[in-house]
Amino acid sequence: MKIGFDHEKYLREQTEYIIKRTEKFNNKLYLEFGGKLFYDLHAGRVLPGFDINAKVKLLEKLKDNAEIIVCVYAGDIERNKIRADFGITYDMDVLRLIDDLRSYGLDVNSVVITRYNGQEAATIFKQKLERRGVRTYTHRFTEGYPTDIEKIVSDEGYGANDYIETAKPIVVVTGPGPGSGKLATCLSQLYHEYKRGIKAGYSKFETFPIWNLPLRHPVNIAYEAATADLKDVNLIDPFHLEAFGETTVNYNRDIEVFPVLKRILQKITGGEDFVYRSPTEMGVNRAGFSITDDEIVKEASKQEIIRRYFRCLCAYKKGYADQETPQRIRMIMEELYLKPEDRKVVEPARAAALKAAEKYGGNGNMTGAALELENGSIITGKSSPLMNASSSLILNAIKVLARIPDEIHLLSPDILGHIVSLKQDSLGNNNPVLNLQEILIALSISAATNPTTTQALSKLQNLRNCEAHSSKIVSQADETIFRKLGVNLTCDPEFPTKELFFI
Repeated sequence: MKIGFDHEKYLREQTEYIIKRTEKFNNKLYLEFGGKLFYDLHAGRVLPGFDINAKVKLLEKLKDNAEIIVCVYAGDIERNKIRADFGITYDMDVLRLIDDLRSYGLDVNSVVITRYNGQEAATIFKQKLERRGVRTYTHRFTEGYPTDIEKIVSDEGYGANDYIETAKPIVVVTGPGPGSGKLATCLSQLYHEYKRGIKAGYSKFETFPIWNLPLRHPVNIAYEAATADLKDVNLIDPFHLEAFGETTVNYNRDIEVFPVLKRILQKITGGEDFVYRSPTEMGVNRAGFSITDDEIVKEASKQEIIRRYFRCLCAYKKGYADQETPQRIRMIMEELYLKPEDRKVVEPARAAALKAAEKYGGNGNMTGAALELENGSIITGKSSPLMNASSSLILNAIKVLARIPDEIHLLSPDILGHIVSLKQDSLGNNNPVLNLQEILIALSISAATNPTTTQALSKLQNLRNCEAHSSKIVSQADETIFRKLGVNLTCDPEFPTKELFFI
């Protein structure tokens, strides 16, 4: 991966900027963290060189002065909403998030279940947290929001929420996804702080869109593709332009809510001294100043848009997205004169599927897969009666990386045959073809006695950040393995079988 972003500069400038903002508000700042706190894979893809855990490493630098409140929307718990990049529900992601934060020595103050209305699943989750020693609060929908400012900023509105005791200057408010109630929690806390005579402040930390890049810069357009399901649109911040005469970029939801937010802040603080003049001024984001090669970043962002398009098409095929969402991304691609085949691994994967069909038949159900190595070479794999295309692809890739001749088998066909027999005859599996996880386990066992296999397995780490494509939707099990290997996988939106039960 070519580097176009200076991670160290970003950490340094972002840390300094947050400290200055905290000092501006008498050393008490509620900092809303948008986006992903851990594993920000989108940022890592569009800003090559960006550390996907940059935000938590930033907090690690501030940990003596920072504590964290985690918000989760009760409705997301009730309907078992899934975090797509990890395949786990939002309540489970809260538990994972707390564990990860603590592993960095960070202080997790509490969890807030927002817009709580007695949902049974949310109540059970609250009990689970409390019995594990995690302070947990429930906040109901704010009375009067968004039009009745008098009621919002009163004991019936924000005042109806419990006050969360905090001790450190910086209170980071985060959550597992959008709509988790972070802003409402910050404002509720500000209301209680001002009632106690503490003139605390509020700021927002959102990486995208990057405010000091052009409106239609590919990085910012890639953000629109990433949030196509939310229908986010980047706009010129009219409030910043009017106040400062400077053209900056923000997104529609922040711009739309800003007049209401400004009035709420004025009401809480009792004056205008505190109030920001624009949503851009409200933010703390130095990402744009750390781009070192704009052309590399532009190309990476274009590739991310194509990836998002394929992923959205597959989500639509599975019933997780509406038809409008991939159409929105397709319009974005057309704006940048992009087509799906501009992703280098797409056509080789489709060609591999045709070769598999020629060799094994399969009535068009055979799958091909392709992977681009760091040096730009393309490796392919295809499905067979013995293993699926994902397994074949990874085997071929690590053999090339380990410089093992193609005619040498990493796994004995006899051993593979026994595994297939076990699946089919003893376990009653109607699809005995070996998946990627099964192949990797077999490789690990073989490595105990085969130095060649050991050499090949050591090359798995070299697949991180490689690009891959499958001509058919891969199983959830294979998708998980690709994710853990750090491979950026996309698929054509077609199932590999006509059977309805496919996982």
